[in-house]
Amino acid sequence: MKPHIFLVSLFLTCISCNKELSFENETFDKKTSLGCNKDCPEISIDIPIAKQKGITSDSINKKIFSVIKDIVYFGEKPLKSIDYDLLASSFIDSYEEMHKKFPSETFGWEAKIIGNIEFQSDQILNIKIDHYTFTGGAHGYQGFRSLLFDPKTGKVIFNDQIFKNPKEFKAFVEKEFRIKYEIPEKENINATGLMFENDKFQLPQNIFYTDEGLLLYYNAYEAASYADGPKEILFPYEKISSYLLYQ
Repeated sequence: MKPHIFLVSLFLTCISCNKELSFENETFDKKTSLGCNKDCPEISIDIPIAKQKGITSDSINKKIFSVIKDIVYFGEKPLKSIDYDLLASSFIDSYEEMHKKFPSETFGWEAKIIGNIEFQSDQILNIKIDHYTFTGGAHGYQGFRSLLFDPKTGKVIFNDQIFKNPKEFKAFVEKEFRIKYEIPEKENINATGLMFENDKFQLPQNIFYTDEGLLLYYNAYEAASYADGPKEILFPYEKISSYLLYQ
């Protein structure tokens, strides 16, 4: 290869590597075809999709789809491709199948998924999934999911990978959590009615990078009853920078 051709090729490669990920939100809506007077079962999915071709975008899109599928898919056969139209249709199909079997016991199914880019830097990409589902019972379930990615590779970053020492950070957070929710230092973490498993404090499953700081978010049932609602605690980055690997 001639030197100037090699340099041009290298330059174009570098531009491609450094090009920022771009996302576009797409919406997928489905509604039952069965007759209904009100509360007609429906599903709406509004989700960011990485548009650049390549392994990075494919990895991110695949993970997002997998998480949403876990929330709304009730079918027995696995979905082998990333197909949001098929996923939305399967939710309605599951309702209609149940309705045919138990017409007096199934009504008002609903699913609403909204995803957005919560935070993006050279080191980390944070996608937030706001989801609500109702498939019968006394009430539906609303919650948030945090998905963390390496924006260069598209690989998932797990919660314990964002801290230099997860155990030290956990001990720090427990002290701050007890102060915020007025739990005496020497008492059981569940002494005031919380529901931590095995009576031991745990970091939440969902941690968000935000413009204001690192948000630790416990959905309903993860640390407290549904009636008590979610719990959360926000730390400005300057307060916890010594604990973080990604900022």
